[in-house]
Amino acid sequence: MVELFGKADGGRAHCDGFSRRDFLKIGGLAAGGLSLGQLLEVEAAQRLGRSHKAVINIYLPGGPSHLDFFDLKPDAPKEIRGDFRPIKTNVPGMEICEMFPRLAKMADQFSIIRSLADSDGAHDCFQCMTGRRQSEKFNGPQGGWPSWGAWVSKLQGSASGVPANLSLMYPTGNRTWGEAGNGGFTGSAHSPMQLVPKDPTARVKSLTLEDISLDRLNDRERLRGAIDQFRRNADVTGQMEGLDEYNAQALGILSQSGLMNALDISKEDPRIAERYGVNDPRYQRDGAPKMVRNFLVARRLVEAGARVVSLNYSRWDWHGGDGMNFPRSRQEMPLLDQGLSALLTDLKERGLNKDVAVVMWGEFGRTPRLNQNNSRDHWPRANFAFLAGGGMNHGQIIGATDKLGYEPANRPVKFQEVFATLYTCLGINTATATVKDRQGRPQYLVDSDIKPLRELVG
Repeated sequence: MVELFGKADGGRAHCDGFSRRDFLKIGGLAAGGLSLGQLLEVEAAQRLGRSHKAVINIYLPGGPSHLDFFDLKPDAPKEIRGDFRPIKTNVPGMEICEMFPRLAKMADQFSIIRSLADSDGAHDCFQCMTGRRQSEKFNGPQGGWPSWGAWVSKLQGSASGVPANLSLMYPTGNRTWGEAGNGGFTGSAHSPMQLVPKDPTARVKSLTLEDISLDRLNDRERLRGAIDQFRRNADVTGQMEGLDEYNAQALGILSQSGLMNALDISKEDPRIAERYGVNDPRYQRDGAPKMVRNFLVARRLVEAGARVVSLNYSRWDWHGGDGMNFPRSRQEMPLLDQGLSALLTDLKERGLNKDVAVVMWGEFGRTPRLNQNNSRDHWPRANFAFLAGGGMNHGQIIGATDKLGYEPANRPVKFQEVFATLYTCLGINTATATVKDRQGRPQYLVDSDIKPLRELVG
């Protein structure tokens, strides 16, 4: 149920009786919110009848070890291979870490890129949310590069009244591990709508309309005046055109949206929810909590109509001390194995695995040679990406590193190539699709030399 509330009327007001902040906004979930302009835009897009494809982007903050996840080197010296051994999967010749026995039984449902080659090296999720290097973060078109979910929101809009671009990214002590990007030059209307509170133990009870009372919502003339004032104060991008026309539809989205139902996993079949494991709401130092059931929430959100759902999970930056690589891996990997395998099973059982893609990765890999703490340091020269669903060709390994895991030995892959592949899964042709920047220049979603991975979508 949507909760309506307003602030006291004693504050400074304009001639129409509304203060500058008297406009419709969804809030109460986290910093930011969804403006009326966004609601109107997604509602307009809903009527275009586009098919509903979606992607769940799982970000592992801190740089998970490529060698200990999916690129083990059992024949390397002890100081390289570490403590874990590879196990066979249900795909002949495809092996992964022994800590992922559930995933090993369903390797035909996913693919692994072992040769992600252009990791930036920064402790920042920017590249996992945009495909762009750090050098482009503040050196791009006016307004900045959009997150990839913002591109999708701009081009495809909403599938069913739910905003296209949603975030389950918990704010983190290392701020750059908790940012799902923004709308960049596409405008704030396409920034991800944040759906989690800072405190993961807090229960989100309702969506709220801030700064406008129920009486005012029921007073159509005063509401019209408030909307007129909002239009006058809106930016010059033109996103507020047609505001009056879509007023009723926007309010309908607020009162009838399936968003809150999707967020409430108490409405899920308990047997399904149990598959995912149990949340650990404690923050992992400056990383994210282990909210493994957010994998389930992500599935519910794409079912409700979201096109892109981004989430962060735990903390994978282990150099030594109490965060040594192998003891922490033994704690973390089994729960990730359970949650991720449950998500893939869930998608397949619901017939969503052809329409919903999953990508999982971190900002860089880890040093092949163990340090003095039997741990691995930062290593951007080799990284991995895990992809599932989306109607892609799965059950394969793409690329390889050298015999010690230092460098890609063949088929080096760029972050933008992975995004081009995901855009293709969503039905977007990266060779032709463009969005105009603030100077009116058409911008492509990826660089001109970037193509989707032919192994997956060729």
